[in-house]
Amino acid sequence: MRLECIAWAGGEPPSEAAVHERLVADGFSPFQWRDAPGAVYEPHSHPHDESLWVLAGRLDFVIDGETHRLGPGDRLQLPANTVHAATAGPQGATYVIGQRLG
Repeated sequence: MRLECIAWAGGEPPSEAAVHERLVADGFSPFQWRDAPGAVYEPHSHPHDESLWVLAGRLDFVIDGETHRLGPGDRLQLPANTVHAATAGPQGATYVIGQRLG
């Protein structure tokens, strides 16, 4: 897996069910997560690949000094051990995180 931000190019963003189904098909174990407005995650990493798909709101990720802004429908492919920080937007964020464990 490589680091990649995939902007949503369609009209309506995908539903939670569609995102869940796609992540499972891609080999991830998905779960939904919600952040309060302005929630902050300090720099950290995970020992597994993650694919994160925003359903509502906004998330700003900082990776290697570069900010990646994700809105509804946008997807982030985050390889294992990638150090990243994140901040939820002013309305918070609802998203699905897919973890590839093992």
